Amino acid sequence: MFCNCTWHRRDFLKLAGGASTLAALGAPAALAQGASGKGRGRAAGGLPARGEYLIRAGHVLTMDPVLGDLPAGDVHVRNGTIVAVGPRLAAPGARVVDARDRIVMPGFIDTHWHLWCTALRLAIRADDPQEGYFPTTIRVGRHCTPQDAYAGVRLGVVEGLLSGITTVHDWSHNTVTPEHADAEIQALKDMGVRARFSYGAGQGHAADRPMNFADLARVKQQWMSSDGMLGIGACLRTPGPGGTRGAISVELFRSEFEGIRKLGLPMTIHCGPKNLIDLMGRNELLGPDMLLVHPQGMTPGELKMVGDTKSPYSIAPVIEMSYSAVRNGTIQYSELNALGVPLGLSVDASAATNADFFNVMRARMWSEWQRTGAPLRLKPRRLVELATLEGARLLGIADKVGSLSAGKRADLILVRTADINMAPMGDPYYALAFQGQPANVDTVMVDGRVLVRGGRLAHADVARVVKEAGESARGILARAARG
Repeated sequence: MFCNCTWHRRDFLKLAGGASTLAALGAPAALAQGASGKGRGRAAGGLPARGEYLIRAGHVLTMDPVLGDLPAGDVHVRNGTIVAVGPRLAAPGARVVDARDRIVMPGFIDTHWHLWCTALRLAIRADDPQEGYFPTTIRVGRHCTPQDAYAGVRLGVVEGLLSGITTVHDWSHNTVTPEHADAEIQALKDMGVRARFSYGAGQGHAADRPMNFADLARVKQQWMSSDGMLGIGACLRTPGPGGTRGAISVELFRSEFEGIRKLGLPMTIHCGPKNLIDLMGRNELLGPDMLLVHPQGMTPGELKMVGDTKSPYSIAPVIEMSYSAVRNGTIQYSELNALGVPLGLSVDASAATNADFFNVMRARMWSEWQRTGAPLRLKPRRLVELATLEGARLLGIADKVGSLSAGKRADLILVRTADINMAPMGDPYYALAFQGQPANVDTVMVDGRVLVRGGRLAHADVARVVKEAGESARGILARAARG
């Protein structure tokens, strides 16, 4: 049971990486055991050990423009690195993984995801004025403890791994205290996912107070990893003229913008409000290090600003179609794509939807077809590219992941094609875009570690993750009700 208590960062850091930390955070027993160095076949921290694998005879979608697709191909992985991709590879001593009747492809890469609040899905009711996503998270965010943040991130990442997501962008717009940041990052590390953690102000943070730059610098120094498994960024609040309601002043925004740039960190911001891009462009607050989210409602002039500055854009089509189309307009994918703007896909908030990247691809496809009246204008292969290689480019990690190329890290998934909803398979891209479901994901490998095999998580007790997330959410709501 999660308690309403205060963590002290010195205590968290003293325990970080040990079994007692994992137990205190409500981590699965297997993880706590692994952190103490016990348990066969597991690395320190409870994650499965890396090894040498030969993934044999799958339908390989490399997403590498040179290698292309291999209808009967192999992928050789050693100690987390892709050694070779091709037909009939020789790898004496490697563990052979039978990939017949499987699509072998890069893992999905999410570019914007509010993970801390995943467990609040029990309370959020679509876009209801009182019980919708933002009214609820704003109302209860300050009642979320670090333990709650851990539980929410863990729940979301577990769901994501089971659906084939190997990289997440944890867009933390409720970093209430330094301990909250540490708890979210610990959850990402414990689950073994590749991630960027973007540090933000807590829900209800005073509009005239800057974010905690000292702690952001501390998080960068302490947590950012040289192995590419964890990057650090920052998410910004919306600016408005003169500090309009619900926004911070342009002056404060600029100071945060410049402070984050001095730290050498990438930034990200929601772009729902009208004329926001114009405001940012006129104040020289756009650029390749500013990841924009929700490409809707922009004027031709604003689109040009984005194109000229090559500011990347994350698209969350399920949320943008179901929640904000009436308020913010249609998704302007075609205009941005024509301008050469880097684009990627995202879940957005699994408290309001779920971590189903197949559905994300379908929503993007349906939205474009409905808008243009031109079926197949956005082709299934392009959807898979947006979900993998383009997402890696957006997050600046395409040198490491996003395609199955020799020398890159082994982040890949196997998708069953003989399942009742997928068989018989013809074009694999059509099968993924039209028929694919998370239940078809058989194997997930992240950095050479097999985290999902046979559709089951290898390193955590899913039932316990769900139980503790439910206890966490009910505790948050009870404390919020008491004020």
